[in-house]
Parts: sequence; C-alpha cells; structure tokens
Amino acid sequence: MSDDVLAAVEELLPGLRERAQETEDARRIPVESVKALREAGFFKLLQPARYGGFEASPNVFYRAVRMVAGACGSTGWVASVLGVHPWQLALFDDKAQQEVWGEDTDTLVSSSYAPMGRAKPVDGGFRFSGRWSFSSGCDHAEWVFLGGLILGDDGTPVDFRTFLLPRAAYVIEDVWDTIGLRGTGSNDIIVDDVFVPEHRTLSFMATGKCVCPGQEVNTAPIYKLPFASVFSCSISVPVIGMAMGAYEAYIGYTRERVRASTGGKAVDDSFTQLRIADASGKIDGAIMAIERDIDEELAYVTAGEKIPMPLRMRVRRDQVNATGAAIAAVDRLFESAGGRALKAGTPIQRFWRDAHAGRVHAINDPEKALAMFGQSELGLPVRDAWV
Repeated sequence: MSDDVLAAVEELLPGLRERAQETEDARRIPVESVKALREAGFFKLLQPARYGGFEASPNVFYRAVRMVAGACGSTGWVASVLGVHPWQLALFDDKAQQEVWGEDTDTLVSSSYAPMGRAKPVDGGFRFSGRWSFSSGCDHAEWVFLGGLILGDDGTPVDFRTFLLPRAAYVIEDVWDTIGLRGTGSNDIIVDDVFVPEHRTLSFMATGKCVCPGQEVNTAPIYKLPFASVFSCSISVPVIGMAMGAYEAYIGYTRERVRASTGGKAVDDSFTQLRIADASGKIDGAIMAIERDIDEELAYVTAGEKIPMPLRMRVRRDQVNATGAAIAAVDRLFESAGGRALKAGTPIQRFWRDAHAGRVHAINDPEKALAMFGQSELGLPVRDAWV
C-alpha cells in the first residue's frame, strides 16, 4: 500500500508545481492541494492501522515529503508537519485518538511545540492558556498540538507536555507574512483559559523514554521510535526536498542557458559541471544519512531492544547536518544560476528562500544538536527533550 501512496503522490507533482506561485501569493496551501494529498493517502502513511493508516516506515513518509517539497517548498513543509502528527497522536491515550479520528479518520492536527502555554492542574486535567507562533497549515486542521509547562503551587514548572486541543478551543490569528515558506500559513494560535483533560496531554519525559500510553493499542515498531528522531527528521526532510527542486530547476536552466558575458553555453562550463556534481553529492549524502539512521533505530525496536543513546544522538547530529548539506547545495547552485534566476516567480529563487526559511526552525539549529552529540561522546550528561 505504501508504494501505491508514493505512486499517487508522484502523479500530484505537476499540479503542485503549477500551484507553487499561487500558494506563495495566498500565504497558505490551497485547499485543492491538501485535498489531493489526503486522497492520495499521504496523511495516512504514519497513522495507526486501527484508524485506517498504513503504519509505514518513516523513511517511506520522508520519501513522499521530499517529492512534494521538490515540487513546492511550502506544500512540502506543511505536508511533512501535518503528516507526522498522526504518528505522535498514536502515542496519546486512545481516548484522545478516538476523539480526533473516531468520526473522521482524515482529521488533521497542526502544532506549535514551544512551551509558551501555562497549565494549572485542576480536577481531571488542566486550565490552559497561551499564545503560540508558527503553526504551519493550521487553517487545514481541526485540532492542534501545543507545548506547555505545568506549574506547581509555587508557580515553578514541574513538567513539559504536549496539549491536544480541538478547533473550538483556540483562535487562529493571521500574522504570517515572510520572505520564505510564505505559503505555509504558519499563523499564531491563541488559547484563553481552556480546560484540557489529562488524557489529551503527553509528557515529553514519556516520549523521551519511548514509553507512551498509545503504545498499548498501537503496537507497530514505528510507535516505539523516539519522538526527537521522527519529528526532527520531518523538519529536515522538506529542506532536502527543496534542494532537490532547486537542483532540477538549475539543470533545466543550465541546459538552455547561454552566458551573456562570454556567449558560451553554460553546459560546456567545467565549473558549472563541478557545481552540479557537488550539489548532487550533498543532497544524496543527506538522504542516505537520515535513512540509515532511521533504519537502524527501526531494527532495534523491531527486535524488541532499546535504542542505544549514541544512536539517538547520531540521529540528531545527522539530521542537522543533512539540513546544512541541503542548504549548501542550494547555495552552490543559486549563486551561479545567473541573473534571470532572480526573477520573481522562478522556481530556483523560491526554493532558495524556502530552504533558508526552513533552516531557521529551532530543530535545525546545528550548534545545539552538535554540542549535544559532542557532550555525549565525551561522556558528559545530556539533558534535552529533543534527543
């Protein structure tokens, strides 16, 4: 079934490519694009079989994301974020899963994980308030994951959790106006003193230990993988897809381009040929590193074994390095694409802007992730929710 989804997604690419400028101009993904991805089965790839999903390997999902992002960067970004959320929802108490998917297994969830919310314990759950930025694709979702701190009696944080809220419990404020990923509709979410029951929360400590309530009913190996591995890679993979899109655009330009300064054909320029080889190597290396790491983690959990911490640290190292390699590839190509590539509406300049916008996501921060890897290698304690 996963192969069928990949084939269906591939058929969507010409349409997504044609709507890329429309997506950017509208500052959100067209309903038509989301509907097409839903009908292709894309959003079911990581969803539990109990709710009509395919329980595919994350690497299958990442491949689909790269395809979409290579056609339209904004669509690929939103597809990846909304598409990984069924995997996380599968970790929640089944009561929460039933509330979201019980009547409609196509229901989507957006997110903003920064701990901007404050939760006060009350009988049966929490009173929850806050304001969050960057909830990509929120206009297409009926629920949202929000990060929040649970406060003790003295007002100090005692836990960091993901809170799941229905559309009626929050307000979307349209604030998204950026130079990159313009089409993602990553608007603000506002919550004002809403009750969230206990079963619609999930502690980051539980996800870090890979022991979550949903694993009692969703027993496939993919739900035993670390959140920090699966989600973090879902933020790198769209950027790799954008680099692939920029590469294809560059190849297309170069085949037709005649250099105004020399009158020579760009295809005959040895330096251009070197850039193509360098960029393609960086992209391929980024893909292979992530796929290798996820396959190794899957092998451990499939065998019923605990994933070694050095491997989990390596996933985060390779994840941020993969993003960096994709950015380097895009830059290598864009800086020699010629003046016509600067024209508004051309694909390569859009991929360049989108890729750099994706790079600034906190999960793609190379210094933090690489420092954690170095600490681990040196035997120093690593205390971070994103491992």
